Amino acid sequence: MSRFDGRVALVTGGASGIGKATATRIAAEGGSVVIADVQDEVGAAVASEIEASGGSATYVHLDVTDEKGWTDAVASTVDQYGRLDILVNNAGIGDTEPIEVTTVDTWNKVVAVTQTSVFLGMKAAGDALKKSGNGSVINISSMYGIVGSGVSPAYHAAKGAVRLLTKTTALGWAKEGVRVNSVHPGYIDTPILGETDRNLLIGATPMGRLGKAEEIAAMITFLASDDAAFATGGEFVVDGGYTAG
Repeated sequence: MSRFDGRVALVTGGASGIGKATATRIAAEGGSVVIADVQDEVGAAVASEIEASGGSATYVHLDVTDEKGWTDAVASTVDQYGRLDILVNNAGIGDTEPIEVTTVDTWNKVVAVTQTSVFLGMKAAGDALKKSGNGSVINISSMYGIVGSGVSPAYHAAKGAVRLLTKTTALGWAKEGVRVNSVHPGYIDTPILGETDRNLLIGATPMGRLGKAEEIAAMITFLASDDAAFATGGEFVVDGGYTAG
């Protein structure tokens, strides 16, 4: 397949999990991928793996909470590849406590990495994406950006904000040649789950299993491609049926 021949993608949090799976999939379908992360050694290794498999990839260090870092990452991408067509805002962190004991420091950190990063990324990449003619932004929200759980207030708030920021930007750019959509994963078997009891999560999922990073990457790459040319401002849930109940 070559859906992304001649196109360039910037993927945040690309060193592991959903970001790595997405970068690998885009490169396998002919795209050039810039992997952006703070995990320099791991991120560079992912880029090397893609290159060794015949794909095109580079790594850039990016703290997604830093506005200048975003400006530099986009400029580096355009300098190297001449364009930017796809932005995947995947980087994020979570919290696990109830609101009564959540500190302001935790709130601010989660919101900065998970929500503000999406704002900064779209702001920095907007001009390049509009020049593409095939611009596509995929913001990774969560099923917890749609429903509550009783804990993790910062994560829920941040992911909910990503959902609506996606919609308002999609409307703003609807005639600018840039589509903007959000993806809402359920419980996915990636490092962000940490020490969480997997069996508990599996039991809460109607399909009776955790999702795979590659399954989220498949949705992301669909939205990034021309197959989704009439889709913008949408929210695409991939949660094994969790939010259907």
